[in-house]
Amino acid sequence: MKDVAAEQANAGKFQDPHVTAKGEARASVALSHPETLWFNTGTLCNITCVNCYIESSPENDRLVYITADEVRDYLDQIDQRQWPIHEIAFTGGEPFMNPQIIEMSRASLERGYDVLILTNAMRPMMRKRVQDGLLGLVETYGDKLTLRISVDHWSESLHDEERGKGAFARTIEGMEWLRDAGIRMAVAGRTVWSEPEATGRAGYQALYDQYNLKIDAQNAGMTVLFPEMDENVEVPEITTACWGILDKSPDAVMCSSSRMVVKRKGADKPAVLACTLLPYDPEFELGTTLEEAERDVQLNHPHCAKFCVLGGASCSA
Repeated sequence: MKDVAAEQANAGKFQDPHVTAKGEARASVALSHPETLWFNTGTLCNITCVNCYIESSPENDRLVYITADEVRDYLDQIDQRQWPIHEIAFTGGEPFMNPQIIEMSRASLERGYDVLILTNAMRPMMRKRVQDGLLGLVETYGDKLTLRISVDHWSESLHDEERGKGAFARTIEGMEWLRDAGIRMAVAGRTVWSEPEATGRAGYQALYDQYNLKIDAQNAGMTVLFPEMDENVEVPEITTACWGILDKSPDAVMCSSSRMVVKRKGADKPAVLACTLLPYDPEFELGTTLEEAERDVQLNHPHCAKFCVLGGASCSA
């Protein structure tokens, strides 16, 4: 079922996968160049953020911990399907709450993939067992491993407004440990405060300079500023004609280059989704195998329009 708030804001829209409310052909995106396979490690998180799109929290286990053996099965499927994947990425929840995150990362690195882990760099990452695991990975694989740290805003006050008092300080502590360990970092920020991009990037650069962090605020792959995903905002439906009107190729949209694997609570096996942004919508579940997930994705959700096509965002580096 679609979100009630989204239906109210976009009444009559996003109903038919193939036709818009105006009767025009809805745009779709083919998996033209698979580059990143995402794994959701589970929706459990050590904190509850105000605007978490996946509603992660210490209680939310709608997506349960995926296992290293399940990850290896999909790595085998990549080989079988001959997908030109270069990056394996882990998101959550908080990936470092999954007890097999180091094993899953190592399995991916052993196959030659770059590995990206999204994390808040707080207590789950700072456990000694996890730290030792990360040190072992970076010793062997160096910059093939990147941790993308959630820093919602470069100022402590606005970051803590989203993540709770004291969150900024604990994240900085984690980033300092990663810095000293020589582990490559990137940052994910947010645009919820409607701050001009130039101002935001300057603020992040000042933060990096203050703590001697080797992150480039001007590099959109190293400091990713995500547009907000507010389903209460009215957005246009994307038609086949929009590609020409917007002068944009469907190959630039995230679902042309990535898929995400999740494990639903109570499910016998993981499922493959169209993207990272719609973990609960059954319409965007493509099957249990990569072969089934090779079909086109109909852009039948407000996130498709606002975040991907009009916002131009991508979760990959």
